[in-house]
Amino acid sequence: MTAVAAKPRLAPSLATRAAALIPLGALFCRLLVRAGFLNYDTAYSLLWGGDLAHGRVPDTSIPLAPTAHPLATLLGLVLTPVGDAGQGAWVVIAFLALGAVGWLAYELAAHWFGPAAGAVAALLILTRIPLLSFGVRAYVDIPYVALALGAVLAEARGPKPRLTLALLALAGLLRPEAWLLSLAYVVYRRDLRLVPLALAAPVLWGVYDLALTGDPLHSLTGTRHGAEVLERTTGLTAVPTVMPRRLGEIMRADGLFAAAAGGLLVLAFMRRSARLPIAAGFASVAAFCVLAVAGLPILGRYLLLPAALLAVFAGAGAFGWLRLPKDHPWRRRWSVVGAATLLGFAALTPAQASRIEDLHRSMALQQDILADLHDLTQTPAFKQGCRPVAVPNHRPVPHVALWTGIPPAAIVSAQLERPARGLYIDPANRRVERNFTLDPRDPRRLTAVVPPGLERVAANRSWVLFARC
Repeated sequence: MTAVAAKPRLAPSLATRAAALIPLGALFCRLLVRAGFLNYDTAYSLLWGGDLAHGRVPDTSIPLAPTAHPLATLLGLVLTPVGDAGQGAWVVIAFLALGAVGWLAYELAAHWFGPAAGAVAALLILTRIPLLSFGVRAYVDIPYVALALGAVLAEARGPKPRLTLALLALAGLLRPEAWLLSLAYVVYRRDLRLVPLALAAPVLWGVYDLALTGDPLHSLTGTRHGAEVLERTTGLTAVPTVMPRRLGEIMRADGLFAAAAGGLLVLAFMRRSARLPIAAGFASVAAFCVLAVAGLPILGRYLLLPAALLAVFAGAGAFGWLRLPKDHPWRRRWSVVGAATLLGFAALTPAQASRIEDLHRSMALQQDILADLHDLTQTPAFKQGCRPVAVPNHRPVPHVALWTGIPPAAIVSAQLERPARGLYIDPANRRVERNFTLDPRDPRRLTAVVPPGLERVAANRSWVLFARC
């Protein structure tokens, strides 16, 4: 009998790895933080999507209304038919976006520097506190990072210019930095036929703003105004001091050391592999600077994309030496550097674990406060139609609106107005006052005085409800 040669085992396809690793990454993040809920901005996106689903024009003129991101509003519209389950579905999507960031960091590092480098990159980025914090609160910045990294991967494995720009266009309906990345990519490709696709996101966003508000630049001016009210840092002159500090807060010392070592070694000995990730990193930082010039706030979450790319180089710092020829004079030296980076990770793991536990406690506290607020809105007083509804500041407005069906414009902040009748939700203790503000710089703290003449009708461990109908 003639022996039949065994067929070589094929590596899992990209789609197969995505289907397996994205849910795994999402579960990993869920187990780390053990909490998940909608933040202020995302709650408004769900409300505005519901408005569109019911044929209403979303009201973006509400005091301290967040920026209306078109893709987030579209997701809110899609989730409206499932009712209250839409909030839970959005949280699931948020965790899947975290998983996607980890998977894409793995794929990018593995593509250039090997699977071991990919594992380091994914584990590093998925254990960074800011990424986890914004992810479990369902900020749109996390899916933006995933889409932008997907565009880099499409280019690395392609090139596939139309797919790259399509992913950047979707990202550009969440964050305007993607517009600049798209234009930079067209310049890099030197193909004018790609210009319409590169301009799709800013044009669609302008049309969206025009339809909702009558002003195609409403998101720009509204975000500027919000930055002024909340006294956020703005301007290009602040970038040199703010950006390194924020990147350091995301990556921590071990991540920065590994990324710096990896970047320098790759640039010295694997320059061809370094061109695309270095270009992507510089482009993302340049986009951040352009937004600063435009007067938009300089926030740490806007640097999550550069941080994810730094994680790729951190993977290279640890295991990039495996891609050098065995007789390369720097292979052994690089392996020593890699061992030092791994020792750095190991040495700081207890401190990072402590930070993650602190994050869990903080997020669990906020989730509990939100759950108590939800329970309060289900009491009979809300169902009797006693209006208006007053809250101590703007933070509870979109959540109360989601749970009760009351339009956000009909929910007043007691910092601006103290109605003599209706319902008033008051914090039950200092724990809520400290932990349930809209922004650390929010001048409107949860300390408004309950209007006179209102009677206490319900309470729980976080909130007290007063009424006078």
